[in-house]
Amino acid sequence: MAKKKGARVLVILECTEAKKEGKPASRYVTTKNRQNTPGRLELRKYNPFLRRHTIHREIR
Repeated sequence: MAKKKGARVLVILECTEAKKEGKPASRYVTTKNRQNTPGRLELRKYNPFLRRHTIHREIR
């Protein structure tokens, strides 16, 4: 039997504020349902290099 392609897909979230400050960008890996959220995912996650919560956007 062939495997069905599911609606959930792995995405990588990268910090948007770290590059402006010259620090390394933190990355997180998560899943999203591409049927419910076809656009890019944007979450507030902790950046250990900046020591605060920042906006992380999906990269492709």
